[in-house]
Amino acid sequence: MTATDPALTALAQGWCALSLLHGKIEAHIERALQAHHDLSVREYSLLDVLSRQHEGDGEHLQMKQVADAVVLSQSATTRLVTRLEDRGLLERYLCPTDRRGIYTNVTDAGLELLAEARPTNDAALREALDEAARNPELAPLVRVVESLKAPVTLPA
Repeated sequence: MTATDPALTALAQGWCALSLLHGKIEAHIERALQAHHDLSVREYSLLDVLSRQHEGDGEHLQMKQVADAVVLSQSATTRLVTRLEDRGLLERYLCPTDRRGIYTNVTDAGLELLAEARPTNDAALREALDEAARNPELAPLVRVVESLKAPVTLPA
């Protein structure tokens, strides 16, 4: 294959369209969450991911799993956890069975904010997808996103 190979050009164009769709959706949701709840998309995602973990031994997510779920590095995720902890939305504590492990839970205030922000997030997502669907280059990707029924799970 050469650099001007039509297959590579099509892949690059597809990747650019996907990246454009992601950027448009994320920017739209970011503006809505910031305006109404003083939350970034990453903060909302972190609260959402951590609110879905279960109580009990071995049921909490490790920081690497959390980082993968919010699509950040482990160090960026740790900084994000610290910011939300400083705001009283998260709390950390030592793992009762492994003193080296640190768990993170969403506080009642974090759960309340998440519940308030969820409709804003969902409406902004719907608006962004509807807007993107009017773009002929993005419409096929929007249809694919809308056709996904099962949640995407990341490998452990």
